[in-house]
Amino acid sequence: MRKIILFDLDGTLIESGEGIVKSLQYAIDKLKLPYQTDEALQVFIGPPLLEQFMSYFKISEEKGKKAVELYHDRYHPIGLFESKPYDGIDFLLKKLQEENYVLGVASSKPEYLVKEVLEHFDFTQYFEVIVGSGEGSLRNTKSAVIKEALSRLSADKSADQVWMVGDKEHDVLGAREEEIPCISVLYGYGPKEELEAVQPLKIVDSTQELLDYLLRL
Repeated sequence: MRKIILFDLDGTLIESGEGIVKSLQYAIDKLKLPYQTDEALQVFIGPPLLEQFMSYFKISEEKGKKAVELYHDRYHPIGLFESKPYDGIDFLLKKLQEENYVLGVASSKPEYLVKEVLEHFDFTQYFEVIVGSGEGSLRNTKSAVIKEALSRLSADKSADQVWMVGDKEHDVLGAREEEIPCISVLYGYGPKEELEAVQPLKIVDSTQELLDYLLRL
């Protein structure tokens, strides 16, 4: 029986808020959308970007797609690298790999960007699969990304043990849709109240607590 752990990227492995928020502010300014504080824009970190733009600003899909395009005009060349791994993440991944856990990434960020970030920090060595969202409507929900990661791993939930690790409610809900438990981290961008409301398997405060819990699974 394999033990498989899928990780979210932003807010779980990588502290990426600065680059994301600055790129959001760039898109908001270009489209002349209502001003938002940096703190208010934290809700954009993690969920699918188009969906979040449309629901947050109450705009059409067409305008939402333009916002996403403008966001990437800044994020890809600059914002992507305004980030850093959370303290202890490198050790956590190394330790889990040594203990023969099968590791993967399941992120709502476009897959090519997920790979660029992980390559930048030399993290691709730890993961057997790296899955993000696809073009257009391809894998545009968290559950679809998780499903694709499990498919690439040829995971059989009757023969394998699988867990998701993330920092937002959509990680928990997406995992639940695919019938796998989710462990939530409080050091990311999801408020404690939000996470408690969706009842993950476990809520941890730090990367060390996360590692200790995963090693007991």
